[in-house]
Amino acid sequence: MKPYFKDEDSALYLADSHKLLEDFPSECVDVIFADPPYFLSNDGFTCKGGKAVSVNKGDWDKADTFKDKHEFNRHWINLCRNVLKPNGTIWISGTLHNIYSVGMALEETGFKIMNNITWQKTNPPPNLSCRYFTHSTETILWAKKNAKAKHFFNYALMKELNGGKQMKDVWSDLWTGGLTPRCEKTFGKHPTQKPLYLLKRILLASTREGDIILDPFCGSGTTGVACKLLGGRKFIGIDNNPEFIALAKERLIHAHEQKF
Repeated sequence: MKPYFKDEDSALYLADSHKLLEDFPSECVDVIFADPPYFLSNDGFTCKGGKAVSVNKGDWDKADTFKDKHEFNRHWINLCRNVLKPNGTIWISGTLHNIYSVGMALEETGFKIMNNITWQKTNPPPNLSCRYFTHSTETILWAKKNAKAKHFFNYALMKELNGGKQMKDVWSDLWTGGLTPRCEKTFGKHPTQKPLYLLKRILLASTREGDIILDPFCGSGTTGVACKLLGGRKFIGIDNNPEFIALAKERLIHAHEQKF
């Protein structure tokens, strides 16, 4: 398939990942970051800017049954495993709405889960129902394709960034100014946009110059922008939404105007 956008170190595809990944060469990608649908669009409400707003993100964020949700996760994770190199790793973000299915699907398809990262948000929206605790974290699972593979982990750098101590699996020190800075939404907004500071740490921890990084649900293109700002990394992004892929294109074109 012809890319929607391509430059010397990035390629974006407007496509269904489930279909496009079937045509990828096997074992061609070093690292995958995936921010799949969380399936939290359940007609409920959350707080944004002091106002009650719907949690619905779109039809892509809905699933009729748990079986549908789990089959979806099993399918795309298995496709990702096929394109990962033998020593490759995958990062997958999620919340309680999808992460347990994701973890089970990883094990069912042969991955070995290495870490369960808890990303703590310093300024989460309040819980409007006042019937349970405020949701203030997301989970990011880090897994490798093969249990015996010698995956890459930049332990020394992570220790250096953590003041000379081993970095823990609870990340609460990334940013104190909110979830995603406003400056990263200059070219438009995505309802589940991840911040650059999060992708910076993930890529620094698990990739090297020359690596190929795939994001099968690239949304606004944050993974690609982070690759460009770090330099030396190749990026492949896939999304089936024309609005989101156009946003990702603009962010990649203007990547160096953005900052970590």
